Amino acid sequence: MTTDKKENFKDLRDLSLDDLLELVSDMREKPYRARQLYKWLFSVAVGSIDEMTDISKKFRAALKARGFGLRSLTVKETKVSKDDSIKMLLETPTVPAVLIESVLIPSDDSRLTLCVSTQAGCSLGCEFCMTAMGGAGRNLTLSEMVGELYAAREVIAANVGEVYPEGARVTNVVLMGMGEPLLNYDEVLKFLDVLVDTAAFGLSQRKVTVSTAGITPMIRRLGQDSDVNLAVSLNAATDALRTSLMPINKKYPLKELIEELRAYPLKKQRMITIEYILIEGVNDSLDEAAKLLTLLSGIDVKINLIPFNPFKGTKLKRPSEDVIADFRDTLTAGGIRAVVRASKGLDVYAACGQLSARS
Repeated sequence: MTTDKKENFKDLRDLSLDDLLELVSDMREKPYRARQLYKWLFSVAVGSIDEMTDISKKFRAALKARGFGLRSLTVKETKVSKDDSIKMLLETPTVPAVLIESVLIPSDDSRLTLCVSTQAGCSLGCEFCMTAMGGAGRNLTLSEMVGELYAAREVIAANVGEVYPEGARVTNVVLMGMGEPLLNYDEVLKFLDVLVDTAAFGLSQRKVTVSTAGITPMIRRLGQDSDVNLAVSLNAATDALRTSLMPINKKYPLKELIEELRAYPLKKQRMITIEYILIEGVNDSLDEAAKLLTLLSGIDVKINLIPFNPFKGTKLKRPSEDVIADFRDTLTAGGIRAVVRASKGLDVYAACGQLSARS
């Protein structure tokens, strides 16, 4: 296939159900054809249009004549952690191709979580994140994010018996990989829709989480458009400290962010997750914990404390276990549920903040 043909190629999996309804109408086909296509794309997971056996050859040919087809991400490399997490280096079929990373994370309760990337690279420049060192990339499309799920299925199947048990499958999805999901809002929203649609992947909304660095206008939109879980990377309780760690705080300061969290439309028995990377000598003091309690007072939150995960090129360090425990206990005593999250995949650079898409 030539470069020109590849650039003109249109992946049918980039179309939402609404897009498919518009397409079949434009092609003078009946509306039910859209549902047929949707099933093949996001439930059966066919590899080509010709595999859609209940769709006429004439219609399949017409789709191809319009430049539509299906492509997959290539699994370039996998690294298996001693805790059975698997980091996947994936390559897009686009011109030019880009590399992204996704991570499969097993839990003791039989959950298997897929950490999905929503961008190739990241423009936010967070001090504690290795993805930021590579700079901005581009937004991933619906088909590419869905492709991460299909690549995960392939990797799971290849590791049944040695790493994962028979019947293992992705049970939870977190949009916490490379990139800022809310800066790729339209494609991410389409992805969330197919994740929770019973006619597609059929995951419970409670098993899907979007993590943001605090893009406040889009947080409000997410609360209006979706019922998935919200996680916010906070990491500081004052503007000065947060801006030094997360430059995005200059544009969307804490006051604005906290106002949005207070107004967020939470479902019954749901909470906002606050992610707090604990960094030695930076944000791990008991004074910072006290400020955090004040900042989050009255908001239904739980706090995931994540000890900093080191990577090449950083001077930041992980606090001692005693400091971590004291920080957690201060939050708990103040009435906020706080849990220290054990980082999975540290030995293969698959933990929080370590993704970089470098082979």
